[in-house]
Amino acid sequence: MSTNRIFLYKRYERFWHWSQAALVIFMLITGFEIHGAYENFGFRRAADLHTYAAWTLLVLWAFTIFWQFTTGEWRQYIPTLKKVDAMIRYYILGIFKDAPNPFQKTSVKKHNPLQRLAYLALLAFVSPIIWGSGIFYLGYAYWPDWGVDAWLSLEAVALTHTIGAFMMLTFFFVHVYLTTTGHTPFAHIKTMITGWEEEEHH
Repeated sequence: MSTNRIFLYKRYERFWHWSQAALVIFMLITGFEIHGAYENFGFRRAADLHTYAAWTLLVLWAFTIFWQFTTGEWRQYIPTLKKVDAMIRYYILGIFKDAPNPFQKTSVKKHNPLQRLAYLALLAFVSPIIWGSGIFYLGYAYWPDWGVDAWLSLEAVALTHTIGAFMMLTFFFVHVYLTTTGHTPFAHIKTMITGWEEEEHH
């Protein structure tokens, strides 16, 4: 068994990853307070902070999308079915038997096939639910101008937004769990802090 050390994540990648994580966590905290799960900031302040965090995240995404396309890093997220079955077997069984990971990261292939599919689902399904319902929620006063007030209810929008929040929460927990599947429980977290990945090869 040997250890290979490669530089994977540039400074901006690490910045937007942790910034995005902090904003998403904060939005989950304030969002569930808005829905009455607990009281921390108070409804009005939680709603304002939730909105500010959402706009901040959109600005961050705008910069990140620009960075992704100018650097070519967007190619890292192109979905593929190659080795998907091998990754499924690894996560279901192989990882508990100390089997070698069938996917080896490189600077041009940082995400395994399952990760790419998960990011595609997040971008194409979960994000539209959250942001679409969020925009309708914020624009409630303009519904008559938009022509949706006759058939759309605020309760339906709030429920849709909450469903999207639970999807995001599920993604978050799965994402955190997968960070513990490196050769040590904190290896992947360390990589996202330093940019350097250390992988053991069997």
